[in-house]
Amino acid sequence: MNNKFCDVKRMEDKIKTFATYGDAGHGGITRYSLSQEAVQAREEFKKRMKAIGAEITVDDMANMYATIQGSDSNAKRIVMASHVDSVKNGGNYDGILGVMTAMEVLESIVDQKIPHKHPITAMIWTNEEGSLYPPAMMSSGVVCGKFDKDTMIASKSVLDGKTTFGEALAASNYAGTVENRLNPNDYECMFELHIEQGPILEAANNDIGVVTCVLGMLNYRIRTYGQADHAGTTPMEYRQDALYAASQVLIYLHNELDKLDPALVYTTGEIKCHPCVHTVIPDFVDFSIDARHEDPKVIEQVLDIIKNMPKEVAKCKVDYEKAWARDTVYFDKELVEFVKASADELSISNQYINSGAGHDAQFVSEIMPTTMVFVPSKDGHSHCEPEFTSVEQCTNGASVMLNTVLKVDAK
Repeated sequence: MNNKFCDVKRMEDKIKTFATYGDAGHGGITRYSLSQEAVQAREEFKKRMKAIGAEITVDDMANMYATIQGSDSNAKRIVMASHVDSVKNGGNYDGILGVMTAMEVLESIVDQKIPHKHPITAMIWTNEEGSLYPPAMMSSGVVCGKFDKDTMIASKSVLDGKTTFGEALAASNYAGTVENRLNPNDYECMFELHIEQGPILEAANNDIGVVTCVLGMLNYRIRTYGQADHAGTTPMEYRQDALYAASQVLIYLHNELDKLDPALVYTTGEIKCHPCVHTVIPDFVDFSIDARHEDPKVIEQVLDIIKNMPKEVAKCKVDYEKAWARDTVYFDKELVEFVKASADELSISNQYINSGAGHDAQFVSEIMPTTMVFVPSKDGHSHCEPEFTSVEQCTNGASVMLNTVLKVDAK
């Protein structure tokens, strides 16, 4: 197979154009799902895809599909997908680069008149971030049978607490039909290109991450219970300070988790303190512990540490509750090796890598063959405005994707 390359200037134009939809004025974007800014991005997607002759369809969760036909009318579709929505004050690459890559692959095939048997689709998943309407990966969860649609439709805006996802869906004019959904009966496989969102590729000086899996994880809530009293009149020896107790539990957890596999990552990213008044001793603290690792045995060790932590600290009761968890999701081995071979044949530096973050691809992998491609994130930054990947690295990713899709098509 002759190696094919995507166009740097065309990719640069897409990056600059899509960065204007939701421009937050500081080098990044705020583009909540189904917002005016997200609809603008969808309109741009539709305009550019129609310009190359792609057929546009939309399903009942507003997922968009742009398809160019192949020479075999009976062949299943090959789809490349990601999302256009962002977190608040996010960057110009998370999610949207996967969509722009899919567009670039289709544009390259049409522009270079590359023969292909299968229909090839560029796709937008709705509400991957869940920033405005929780949860994350909402629409892929519905399509793949992970979430109940009626429950998702009722999800309320975190900003006003009133507007539902269903109302935003209706107002967007992008509510299509259930018959248009991604379906394993009609699709051969799915690919998703994404920025790494971490420092590993850049540190290794590699331009492509050949993604093997999405890490297993657990998320628990840890709670401490004390007694609220006056901050100025209660001697230290009489206090039941729930925040102090929580800090001691957190130190305990960190010390014990650090004894496990160095590849384990764990985070406390949310803390709720009651009553959260500077003149009152806290009587209740609730904090999160999020731990991720590929090996389920290591995750089980994390759980053992949580279950065996002290039940009382600083005169305060301590307990825990499971919030949610997932097993490691492994991607299709043949597709993974197609990505690896494409990068090698294009002489683009690469390495195998796992994903610590969740993506729509992890849900899709349970209904059809799926894998991902990573490109580097400068300084490892993501979900923030300094997020950056050079246009050359973006185009390298698109070229790897193009050649991988052609390998599947030839198979």
